[in-house]
Amino acid sequence: MTSIETLALGVLMPSFAGPELTADYAELLAEGLGGVCLFGSNIATASIADVRALTDAIRAAGPQVVITSDEEGGDVTRLHALAGSPVLGAAALGAVDDPALTRAVGARVAADLAAAGIDLDLGPVADVNSNPDNPVIGTRSFGADAHAAGKHVGAWVEGLQTGGIGACVKHFPGHGDTGEDSHLALPVLDVSLEVMAARELVPFEAAVAAGTAAVMTSHIVVPALDPELPGTLSAPVLALLRERLGFEGVIVSDALDMAGASAARGIPAAAVLSLAAGADFLCVGPDKPAALVREIQAAVVAAVADGRLSRERLEESVRRIAALPRASSAGAPVGMLDVPAQVDAARAAMTLQGDLPDLDGARIVSISTPANVAVGEVPWGLPPDAVVMPADALPDGPLVIQVRDMHRRPDVLALLARVSDPTRAVVVEWGWPGPYEGPLPRLCTRGYSLPSAAAVETVLREAGWQR
Repeated sequence: MTSIETLALGVLMPSFAGPELTADYAELLAEGLGGVCLFGSNIATASIADVRALTDAIRAAGPQVVITSDEEGGDVTRLHALAGSPVLGAAALGAVDDPALTRAVGARVAADLAAAGIDLDLGPVADVNSNPDNPVIGTRSFGADAHAAGKHVGAWVEGLQTGGIGACVKHFPGHGDTGEDSHLALPVLDVSLEVMAARELVPFEAAVAAGTAAVMTSHIVVPALDPELPGTLSAPVLALLRERLGFEGVIVSDALDMAGASAARGIPAAAVLSLAAGADFLCVGPDKPAALVREIQAAVVAAVADGRLSRERLEESVRRIAALPRASSAGAPVGMLDVPAQVDAARAAMTLQGDLPDLDGARIVSISTPANVAVGEVPWGLPPDAVVMPADALPDGPLVIQVRDMHRRPDVLALLARVSDPTRAVVVEWGWPGPYEGPLPRLCTRGYSLPSAAAVETVLREAGWQR
């Protein structure tokens, strides 16, 4: 009979620091660690072959392991973080509204993950970005319309899983109508069950219908279901997924090191509460020492010993995790995604507010603002000629001014209002296309990716820009 200690390790999905497997994590894997999540610090180069060497080492230490990562396309990419994603992100795909293209993007992502030896993709995002001031979802969402988003969530899941990689849609029951980032705070989704059913749940229903392997929880409070605990730790919230949506796969927690889950109680206590609520697979967060994994393991074992958690609950989760797809069984890539077609689609996804000025001689200036935690500090936009802070002054002359989510940043809006010659400047918005009534024309890309960058270059050159 499997020991409680092994079962407790089998439901954990932590991440070590750095691009090489550490000896203490190899020991955890040999003892039955269920998963490892690869974050940016684990992927030191732009080479998928290097990632495959790491995943091979992880799997050799623990053949049972499920290796996961966040590969959403667009702004959120781990495999291509150094150069940019080769595929359009969700917001651009939603704007183009071609489910066949969305399905093909999912299949392309699957081919990359399979080559890298990653089994489960923590994507796509199924949140409906109904709040334009949302600081963490934004362009990661397929849009603000629930049914349109659901159509594309289902297509992306189908493409990914046809390629042999498991999908983990997120963040149940829906993080789109929130004004805070659960990495840093505890957001509240204060709507009725009727509103949730008509909006938040629709893309998750589409994902379940498409056969998604997993669903990730969110660290948000839903007062209509549970006025106290965030969804990741709430039995009523997770019961909604099992009972109303009929989901039978793996429930994955969002990272337990996030403030929304553990700020008030610590990671080990959050882990026990999440398992007791019905979660199966616990994402711990990036760059965690093996000592913390041991603390969580001990907390789970103690919870079984004192009756807060049953052995059967752990065994159920381990069985579900064992049934997840593995990259080693993925077939050949399902077709190839046409690069020119993606660039054309990126251009179709763009909107231009106003008229482009003559950009002959224009310099590209990026206004530096922090990325949200999910995206990370990675390259974005076209390579700039200059980078300024919102408190700085913009240079004179014709300008292409690159911004992200400027509608949420009064300091950026104030800087744009001080442009010396508004007739020779354009704003390129790489974030969510929120409201803007300023004097400058604005080109909205709906997220950064290599196809989007190529499309923007084409548009700017047509207006006289040269490099």
